[in-house]
Amino acid sequence: MHKNPYKMIKTAAIVVFFFSFISTTAQNLQKKFTVKHTSEAFIIDGVLNESAWDSAESVGDFQQYFPSDDKLAKYQTDIRILVDDEILYIGIKAYTSGSDYVIPSLERDFRASGSDNINIMFDTFNDGNNAFLFGINPLGVRREVFISGGGQSLNGFTTSWDIKWKGESKIYDGYYTAEMAIPLTSFKFAEGESKWRFQSYRFDMQSNERSNWFVVPQNQSVINLAFMGDMFFEKPLGRSRTPLAIIPYINGIAEKDYTTDTSNASVKVGADAKIAIGNGMNLDITLNPDFSNVEVDAIFTNLTRFEINLPERRQFFIDNNDLFGAFGNSVDANPFFSRRIGIATDSLGNSVQNDILGGVRLSGKLNKNLRLGFLNIQTNKDIEQEIASNNNTMLALQQKVFSRSNIGFFFINRQTTGSEDFIDDKDTYNRVVGIDYNLASEDNVWNGRFYAHKSFQPKDTNNNYSAGASLEKNTKYWNVSSNLTHVGEGFRSDLGFIRRNDIIQSTTSIRRLFWPDKGAVNNHRLEFAPTLIWRPSLDYKKTDHEFGLNYRVTMKDFTEFGVNYSNNFIFLTQPFDPTGTEGAMELPANQGYTFNSAEFNYASNRAEIFSFSSTVGIGEFFNGRQYSFGGQALLRLQPKVRLSVNINYDKIILPDPFPSADLWLISPRVGITFSKSIFWSTVFQYSNQRDNLGINSRLQWRFAPLSDLFIVYNDSYRVNTSEPKFRSINLKLSYWLNI
Repeated sequence: MHKNPYKMIKTAAIVVFFFSFISTTAQNLQKKFTVKHTSEAFIIDGVLNESAWDSAESVGDFQQYFPSDDKLAKYQTDIRILVDDEILYIGIKAYTSGSDYVIPSLERDFRASGSDNINIMFDTFNDGNNAFLFGINPLGVRREVFISGGGQSLNGFTTSWDIKWKGESKIYDGYYTAEMAIPLTSFKFAEGESKWRFQSYRFDMQSNERSNWFVVPQNQSVINLAFMGDMFFEKPLGRSRTPLAIIPYINGIAEKDYTTDTSNASVKVGADAKIAIGNGMNLDITLNPDFSNVEVDAIFTNLTRFEINLPERRQFFIDNNDLFGAFGNSVDANPFFSRRIGIATDSLGNSVQNDILGGVRLSGKLNKNLRLGFLNIQTNKDIEQEIASNNNTMLALQQKVFSRSNIGFFFINRQTTGSEDFIDDKDTYNRVVGIDYNLASEDNVWNGRFYAHKSFQPKDTNNNYSAGASLEKNTKYWNVSSNLTHVGEGFRSDLGFIRRNDIIQSTTSIRRLFWPDKGAVNNHRLEFAPTLIWRPSLDYKKTDHEFGLNYRVTMKDFTEFGVNYSNNFIFLTQPFDPTGTEGAMELPANQGYTFNSAEFNYASNRAEIFSFSSTVGIGEFFNGRQYSFGGQALLRLQPKVRLSVNINYDKIILPDPFPSADLWLISPRVGITFSKSIFWSTVFQYSNQRDNLGINSRLQWRFAPLSDLFIVYNDSYRVNTSEPKFRSINLKLSYWLNI
C-alpha cells in the first residue's frame, strides 16, 4: 500500500510553517559602532595618513572563525569607516606574522579562498536578504560581489556584479593597510536611513587563520547574512540616487563554420542602460545585447540521463537574480532559469544560440519589506533553422515576514510572437504561476521552503503542477535536512530547469560533526544521505534510490580528504546508453539495475604554490563496472601567472553486446595578469565523449573603470579526425558612461 504523497507534502508544509515562529538570538552580544560624518578630503592611496582616520571609531575586535570559533583572532584587524555627503570611506589595518602573502592574481573579482584578503559586507535595507560586498588584498586588487538569498549558499554569491569604486593597499612590516572609497550611489537604501547591518571577514594564509568581525559559528557560512552587527550613521543619509549609466558596445566578428563550409564577417552594435527608479529600484535596458566576451563554460562528462544546468554569467541577468531564479527546487524544479533565454532548439533538435533583440528588467525594493522583479525579453526568429520569435516575461513579488523569512509570488509567460508554419500548436505559449514560502530563522539554525507551482499551455493536461517542502536544522554538531519534491507529469516550464517530470522525490541528509580540542584535525564528519524517487504514473513504483554514506576530514592546514560509499538503484523506463556511443546498443528499458561504488578524495592546501585535488572511484555501474579518476593541479607563479589542468577519466565496462568506453576530459588553463587592467586567459577543453577539442583565448584590457576592450578567439576540432568544426575571432569595445 502506497502512502499518499500529497498528504506528505501537506504535513511537511505545516512543519515548515511551525518553525517560522522559532526566534533565537544570533549573538549574545550585539556588536555596533558609529560612522562619523566628515568633510575632509581623502587621497585613496592605501596610506592612512589623513587626520580624520584618527578621530574615526574603530569597529572593534575580530573573532576567529578557523581553526576555532570561540576565541579572538590572533592577528587582529582594525577597521574605521567615515562618510561624507557622497562617499563612504573605509580604512583598514590588518596585522600579520610577516609579508609572505598569497596573491594568486592581479585580476579583479578574485576568488577569496586560498589567498590573503579582507572583505566588507553591507546590508543596506537591514533585512538579512541582500548585501553588497567589497574586498581587497595586500596588493590593492579589488572585487565586488552582490549577495542574495540571505547568503545561504554560493548560488547567491554573484562576482559578475560591477560598480565603480576606488581602493588601494600598502604593505608594511607586520601589517598592511587599505583604503576604500565607495560612492553612495553604488548602494540602494531608504532615504533618511541611519543604520545599516555590517560584517567583515578576513583570510590570513600565513597563520592559517580566518576571522570575522561578527562571530560566525564554523558550521555556518561566513557570507550568511544572519550574522551581522549594526553600523549607525552620525548623520542620516540622504536619497539613494544612482546615476544614469549607458554602456554602448561595438563588436567586430569573423567566423567560419567548417561543417557547412560557410563564412561570415559582421559588425554588431548595441547598448545597455541602467536607470535608478526611486530609492530602491533599478531599471536595466538592453538593446541587441552581445555576450561573446563572457567566460566560456566548463565542459563535463555526463553519465546520467538528464541535462546538467550551468550558472548564469551574463551581466544583464545578474542584479537581484534571486528575485527571479530562486523559486522552487534549484536542482529538480526551478521554474525560471535565465539561461533558457537566448537558447533555442533548431529543426534537427540541436540546441543553438538564439539572438536577443532587447529587453527590460526592473528590480529592487518597493518599500522596506516588499521587493519587485519584472523582466521582459524579446528573442529573434530564424526561419532557416525553424526557430520562432518569443516574448519572455516574468513578474515576481517577495514580501518579508518574521525576522528573515519571506513569501514570494511569480508569474512567467513565454509567448510565440510569430505565425510561421513550422510552429507547433503546443509551443505557442507556456505560463507558470506559483507561490513560495522561504523560512530562515534569526540565527539560521532553521531554514526551509514550501512551494506550489502550476503551469498552463495549449491542450493542457492533468498533473500540471509542482510542489515541494524542505526543512533543515544546522547546529555545530548536527546538520539534519529533509526535502520532498513533486513534479507532475504535465508540469512544464519552458523558461525553467525541470530535470524530469512525473516524480515524487524524498531526499534526507543526517550529518554528525566532530570538533577535536587538540591535534591537527580541525573537524571530521559522517553523513548518511538517502534519496528515493517514485513515479506516480507507474502506480507510485520506486524507480530510483541512492543511499550515500560519506566521511570527510578537514585539517588545520586546510587539507581535506574523505571517502564516499553509495548504493544505487535505477529502473529504466526508456532505453539508455550511459557511454553516449553513437549507434551503440542501449541498455533495455523496463528493467532495474542495482549497483554499488566507492570514491576516495583528497585536496591539498590551496594556499601553497603548487596545490592539487584528486578523486578515485571504483565499483559497479548498471550491469557492468566503472573505474574513474579526476583531479586538478594548480601552479601559481604569483601574482601574475596561474597554470592549471583538470583531468577526468571514466572507464565504463559493460557486458557484450553493450558498449564499453574510455571517456577522457582534459582541460588545461593558462591565466596571465600583466597588470591590474590587462588580463589574458586561454583554456583548452578536450572531450572524446563530445568529440570536441575546444580552444578559447581571451585578452581583456580594462582601459577605464568598467570599460573594456576584448579580443576573443574560439576554435574547435573533432577529436578523432582533427578536422576543424568552427572558428571565430571577436574584437569588442564597451564603455561605461555615467550621466
